[in-house]
Amino acid sequence: MSLPSDVSARPALPGARLFQGSHQGYVIAMISAMLLAFTAIIIRALTEYYHLPTFVLAFWRAALVALVLLPLLLLVKPQWARLRREQVVFYALYGLLLALFNSLWTLSVALNGASVATILTYCSVGFTVFLGWVMYSERLTLRQLLVIAISLGGCFLVSNGDSMGNSHFDLLGLLVGMLSGIGYTLYTLGGRVASERGYPVWNTILYVFGFSALYQLVFNAALTAFPLAAFHGMAGSLWFLSHGAQGIQWSGWLLLLALAAGPTLLGFGLYNISLKTLPLAVANLILSLELVFTAVIAYFLLGESMNQLQLLGSALVMGGVLLLKSKTAEA
Repeated sequence: MSLPSDVSARPALPGARLFQGSHQGYVIAMISAMLLAFTAIIIRALTEYYHLPTFVLAFWRAALVALVLLPLLLLVKPQWARLRREQVVFYALYGLLLALFNSLWTLSVALNGASVATILTYCSVGFTVFLGWVMYSERLTLRQLLVIAISLGGCFLVSNGDSMGNSHFDLLGLLVGMLSGIGYTLYTLGGRVASERGYPVWNTILYVFGFSALYQLVFNAALTAFPLAAFHGMAGSLWFLSHGAQGIQWSGWLLLLALAAGPTLLGFGLYNISLKTLPLAVANLILSLELVFTAVIAYFLLGESMNQLQLLGSALVMGGVLLLKSKTAEA
């Protein structure tokens, strides 16, 4: 498997020269998954200990990514901070995809619970395989499709898939969860399109998250003015962390900044760089290791333990990635 000729023949961006080659792509994608694993840990702290509404958190996460990245680009690579006229429509649509995915995922968690919502989102591997085949001729062998199926089974077990019998699992929740998976796939595809157009990774991250923050701002304002039962408690004041009994809650703002600068900015940035050397479906599959890394981090930092099914699922996900890598190396 390889990228289309028009993509592979184009010179790599300066920030990606050190990461050329499929093996480096695997390493970058795994580091991205490890960084993104901290997302759930930090979000849990912000929602449980600071009671931060979900849509407020989503806004600040996107806004702080743009606010952190913009001065860095102006200092290091000013040309990457420029927004060209032909990029505006693409970035505006791409940012809308990111905002809609985050909103759908949030609703899916509310309807299905976190474990089932995660399973449905990671079913996006199947969607990326289909889109990669249709748009990029990324034909997968029977062995590779079997690897993907094994890895999805591992995701199911790691996410405590046996909870699918709970009372929250219904048709509406299933539809919203599947839509969130499609939304995730389309967001991933957007990164591939941006790479093909030669847009610098960090320029893409800056404006996609900037537009996403604007959309999240509108979503939060709309839900505050016209509250819906399904989103109860998920919208509120943007300065929520400044309304505590002890005044401004600086520790909460530091966590928000860490979420934006670490898992989000570096995680998504490295993932977009990995798309330059890995097929779409392979990069998305490796990203599913986020589930395993999250479980391990939660064990050490939050005292959460994994049961035997989750350990088996972790082994399946790891084994699937290793098998896929060995098969690609033989090609």
